[in-house]
Amino acid sequence: MTTMVAIGTRKGLWLASSPDRQRWTMDGPHFLMNEVASVVVDTRTEPTRIIAGFASSHWGPTLAHSDDLGRTWAESQDGAIAFPPDTGAALARVWALAVDPHDDQVVWAGSEPQALWRSADRGAHFELNRGLFDHPHRPTWGAGAGGAAIHTVVPDPVDAGTVLVAMSTGGIYETTDGGQSWAPRNSGISAGFMPDNFPEYGQCVHKIARDAAVPTRLYAQNHHGVYRSEDNGHSWTSIADGLPTDFGFSVVAHPRQAGTLWLVPITSQSQHIPPEAHLQVQRSTDAGASWQTCDTGLPATSYTCVLRDAAAVDGNDPAGYYFGTRTGDVFASTDQGDSFVRIAEQLPDVLCVRAAVLP
Repeated sequence: MTTMVAIGTRKGLWLASSPDRQRWTMDGPHFLMNEVASVVVDTRTEPTRIIAGFASSHWGPTLAHSDDLGRTWAESQDGAIAFPPDTGAALARVWALAVDPHDDQVVWAGSEPQALWRSADRGAHFELNRGLFDHPHRPTWGAGAGGAAIHTVVPDPVDAGTVLVAMSTGGIYETTDGGQSWAPRNSGISAGFMPDNFPEYGQCVHKIARDAAVPTRLYAQNHHGVYRSEDNGHSWTSIADGLPTDFGFSVVAHPRQAGTLWLVPITSQSQHIPPEAHLQVQRSTDAGASWQTCDTGLPATSYTCVLRDAAAVDGNDPAGYYFGTRTGDVFASTDQGDSFVRIAEQLPDVLCVRAAVLP
């Protein structure tokens, strides 16, 4: 089996592939000098489709897809994503791409400005979800440091009508009726920068991930805070005890093993560097009750940062964990974080990483 790691950067997309996760071949750059902020490797049907959200400084943002592992790319004639005229909005960036677990033709996208999109043709064309875009809370959703964006889309693996999204800022919202209506799901998540530290919505959630073995369990990395939910996001409890810092951007859950997750701690909102310049991954195997520092093979001293989408897992056994840095390095672990090797270096600023086992 071939493992592919798609690496979206500030200046293009690279595709790393390996037959054994020991020897890696790098293909790219694709979309050179274009920002690639989102990518997905869709292996649900043949052929495998890679979808990339990229932006040209001249032509603006759009989506492209490849059905031959990056040899050729196609774009929809009128653009895969376009806001309806009555919205008065224009696409600034595609922040998130996610495949649907119930329909192998459906792909979800989150964008800036804050909007959710659904494609029924594997990412060639997307339709705006008006239920969320027209939500009464929308006028008061703010912008995080990176912009006002829906950056995470998490479809429910059991109920096809349930989807969660996370945005900066606004927090987590859930639909249980296929997107017609949406409710905030932030109970227990702090927003220390607001007068009410625990508001109904307005939190700056950096990333959420679902525990694949316990579908009602979710993990969240917040703007100062790490949380777990056991009821599909309806309530959250802190799991930050034992971490060197509660600030970070990424959180990734194991594709099969209950309670296993990884995150990369960052010093604080004002210092986007590892704690004490010590690049590390924090791993929990008990759903956040305890944490282990994983740093074997990582630089002893580093002032880099790992962004919210720059970490991923593959579907191998044992699962591989990957992350990319703002200084252009990509690290891989095939032993669940016990040790790391560098599979790419001196790339541009890494914005997103996705991994998949090709059929």
